[in-house]
Amino acid sequence: MPTPSLQAKRAYYAKARQSNYTASLRLAGFDTSAADGERKLPSRESVLSAYRSEV
Repeated sequence: MPTPSLQAKRAYYAKARQSNYTASLRLAGFDTSAADGERKLPSRESVLSAYRSEV
């Protein structure tokens, strides 16, 4: 069996992260859809700037 490429490994783990994110939302009681797993997560910088602007 050939070893998977680095790009294939990254794609697999990105897909697993999105799936885990959707599952955690569902377990927390949020209504989720299939589109939630496909949506890009915000960057760290954009989240920090949003919280800093609220204060």
